[in-house]
Amino acid sequence: MRLGLFGGTFDPIHLGHLILAEKCREACRLDRVWFVVAGAPPHKPGDRTTVAHRLEMARIAVAGHPAFEVSEIEANRPGPHYSVETLEAVHAERPNDDLFFLIGADSLADLPYWREPARIAQLATVVVVNRPGIDLTAETSLPDFGPEAKPLVSVTIPPIGIASHDLRQSRADGRSIRYQVPRGVEAYIEAQGLYQRRATPQQ
Repeated sequence: MRLGLFGGTFDPIHLGHLILAEKCREACRLDRVWFVVAGAPPHKPGDRTTVAHRLEMARIAVAGHPAFEVSEIEANRPGPHYSVETLEAVHAERPNDDLFFLIGADSLADLPYWREPARIAQLATVVVVNRPGIDLTAETSLPDFGPEAKPLVSVTIPPIGIASHDLRQSRADGRSIRYQVPRGVEAYIEAQGLYQRRATPQQ
């Protein structure tokens, strides 16, 4: 199987995430794409929506797509969670699968500073999705992960302009997030009262 791993906090998952996954699935001929919901990513410390809510929103978002699946591989183990450990675990369980690690071009610039980046590039084909302002054609922008690394793959998607932090702010400000997240995710957020601004205690 050709298996894509797309990690993130997904707080909340939005249409940009789904478009990225679908374009990578098509371009790389992936049989499955796992949305790996992070429990405690080391690069994003601080408060976040509970992993149970983020898992449920992801499940709602991918429902009905036969190739999409939500993985709890990080959510169910103590953090912090490092990508190389996740890839090692998946490889150990599925040694015959070809793994593809889906990231944005902004993450590619940081990847050399992640834990064991060369091992990441050995375990999986790193699939890099374009981001505005980042030139993936420039040789100087492509890190070298050593002779055993799989070749990087670049996938181009249309500019989306949706970010989870903007969606959280919109909800806190009482503004609409319709047509930026799947309707089921929007309904879940409303029903659970997620991302609403906390009332200031009266003095």
